[in-house]
Amino acid sequence: MIPAQFEYVRPGSVAEACEVLAGDEDAKVLAGGQSLLPLLRLRLAYPSALVDVGRLEELKGVHDRGDHVFIGALTTHDEVMRSPVVTAGCPLVALATAHVADPAIRHRGTFGGSLAHADPAGDLPAVVLALDGVFVAVSAQGEREIPASEFFVDYWEPALAQGEILAGVKIPKLGEGWGFHYEKFHRTAQAWAIVGVAAAVKRSNGSIAEARIGLTNMGATPLRAGATEAALTGVELGDQVRQACDEAADGTSPPSDLHAQPDYRRHLARVLTYRAVRAAAGAP
Repeated sequence: MIPAQFEYVRPGSVAEACEVLAGDEDAKVLAGGQSLLPLLRLRLAYPSALVDVGRLEELKGVHDRGDHVFIGALTTHDEVMRSPVVTAGCPLVALATAHVADPAIRHRGTFGGSLAHADPAGDLPAVVLALDGVFVAVSAQGEREIPASEFFVDYWEPALAQGEILAGVKIPKLGEGWGFHYEKFHRTAQAWAIVGVAAAVKRSNGSIAEARIGLTNMGATPLRAGATEAALTGVELGDQVRQACDEAADGTSPPSDLHAQPDYRRHLARVLTYRAVRAAAGAP
């Protein structure tokens, strides 16, 4: 299909982009376009203008900032996946990014664009949520930091105010003793996740000292499996882990669509969480 008519604006700076967005509440930011363009073609989105920020170098790059890694919003998935800074500082991000769509999309799609799209079926939101990432938004008023727990408001609705642009994301480094894994169930290699699980597990003296688990496509936003995280604390790898992972779907409201019903998604969440936790914990 052909998108509805819109204006096209290519700002020369972030400040100019914020100015345009502040004056038009129906304008949309265009970064890599891999999430937005399909919506335009299907006429599921009707922006008055597209503000193309794709060439703004100040929004690109990966930076090691001591206790965290800062990933610029316009850094492509491929750049994130291959970055030695990301691989060393926040390996779960690199692992999950390798599951995003296919190589062609990973070379065009951007890290920040995928997150700002706020699709709960996307691979990255649950990962950033599990790692307690912090989103950095910029506007004419300056910078604002938004915790990942507050960034995802609803389907395709991030907590960005009018006139704000996502500049990048801070991902804390978890340090020694942590293991990571991303488990995804989908119909084809390029498809959205029917369910996905991001797991970070810290082991100490043979037991799980701490677990962080993010769920993909189990509600209107990415979710933390809080009951499972609490139940895993202090347990050894064994039957208790399976029992804890059986609580992964507690409190979720998974969608019903052509690909899966809610009860099937709950089953997948339990199974995939068990697999992800064991893999992150280094179980044979």
